[in-house]
Amino acid sequence: EVQLQASGGGSVQSGGSLRLSCVASGFTADVYYIAWFRQAPGKAREGIACISSDDGNTYYPESVKGRFTISSDNAKNTHYLQMNNLKPTDTAVYYCAATQRILQWGCSAYAGVQDYWGQGTQVTVSS
Repeated sequence: EVQLQASGGGSVQSGGSLRLSCVASGFTADVYYIAWFRQAPGKAREGIACISSDDGNTYYPESVKGRFTISSDNAKNTHYLQMNNLKPTDTAVYYCAATQRILQWGCSAYAGVQDYWGQGTQVTVSS
């Protein structure tokens, strides 16, 4: 069974940085996809990054492009979300997710295709 363990959240001031980690285990497929989501109070869950295990291709929505970077250290079974130039609007609970489905177009930041979820980690950005 695939298990995901997210960590690294905390409180920072606007303009600061944080790196979230997601330790993943139990994959049985040769190719899998990792994604990061966030959910702020009263708002829908938002996909903010994804990465494909085979070719390392990534995707970011405009809301975080240029500030957030997703990466993987396959030797450590750990996936990271580096978040720079954080803003108060980035305050949310952050989740990592994964799927082993074959995705024709590569990784996806759509919650509906994720099969496994880690627990959330809180990120709070103060102004």
